[in-house]
Amino acid sequence: MDSQMVELVGRNWLVTELLRAGLEVARPERDRGIDLIVYSDLDHQMGDFIACPIQLKAHSDRSFSVHKKYEKFRRLLLVHVWDLDRPSDTRAYALTYAESVGVAEAMEWTKTDSWKTGGRTGKPGYTTNRPSQELIRMLEPYLMTTEAWRAKINTIARMSISGAAF
Repeated sequence: MDSQMVELVGRNWLVTELLRAGLEVARPERDRGIDLIVYSDLDHQMGDFIACPIQLKAHSDRSFSVHKKYEKFRRLLLVHVWDLDRPSDTRAYALTYAESVGVAEAMEWTKTDSWKTGGRTGKPGYTTNRPSQELIRMLEPYLMTTEAWRAKINTIARMSISGAAF
C-alpha cells in the first residue's frame, strides 16, 4: 500500500473501532493538525456532550513518533495504528501529548538533537520506525480496546472540565 492508502485504511479501521465503542466520529473539513473528532453526544457518565480531537498516525507496520507541534492542542489524542498490512494484528495506541512526551523522556529521546532542534528535518520531535521491546512494553497501558476508548475519552473530558494538566 502507498502512504495515502495506508492513511485511508488506518482512518477507516479507527472509525470502525470508535463506532464499536459506542462513540461518534466527525471529520474536520480542513487538516490543521486534527484528523478526526471523536465524541459522545450525550454521555451517560458525564451527562453532557464530550469531544476529543485525534491526530492519526497510520502505519502498515510499526512506528511511533511525538512532535512538539502538537503541544498546542490541549485534548489531542495521538493515535498510532500499527500493522495495517496484517489485519489480524492491527491495533491502536492512544496517548495524550503529555503521555507521549513522558514516553519520549523515558526513552531519553528528549535528549537528542532531533527533539531539541529538529535535527536534519528542522521539525522538533522524534520518530522510530523500529519500536524496541522496551517501547512496546511502555505503550501497553495505551493499547486501545472497545472498552478502553470510552474510558480514555471520558478521562480526557473530566480533565478538561477540572482544568487539570494533560
